[in-house]
Amino acid sequence: MKKIVEYRKILGVDKNATLKELKSIYRDFMKEFHPDKFQNDPDKKVEAEEKSKDIIEAYHFLVSIAPETVALSETEYNNTLNTASLLDIHYKAQVLQLDFSDGTSYEYFNVPYNMYNKLCNADSKGRFVRRHISGAFVYRSTSRIAASQ
Repeated sequence: MKKIVEYRKILGVDKNATLKELKSIYRDFMKEFHPDKFQNDPDKKVEAEEKSKDIIEAYHFLVSIAPETVALSETEYNNTLNTASLLDIHYKAQVLQLDFSDGTSYEYFNVPYNMYNKLCNADSKGRFVRRHISGAFVYRSTSRIAASQ
């Protein structure tokens, strides 16, 4: 997905970056671009604020899709897939969002339109998700994100 590539480019990491590496790179960037560092130069302060927002957004997104993060929530994810019913489906720009009856939501990236179309036309949407979506696409939980907004 374009967003993933863009965020990796901002932090200068590849797809194999670990959580530890992401955290280290994030901290280094924030030391360099923290707005408080430019108190005497308003133009540079505004520039640093924009840059730091981009860095923070990229960091949080990449942490949310990191294999270590996914592994930590795997039990909850599998429980949702196997016990909760699918309430709502959203699709935009190859991002598929699924909302479940247990209050969880997940975003799947790089989902082709034909896969979304097959999901919408499936007799059992939950079974289709378990067989064709889960495990096939990079995903992240958006439940915590929505709760914090």
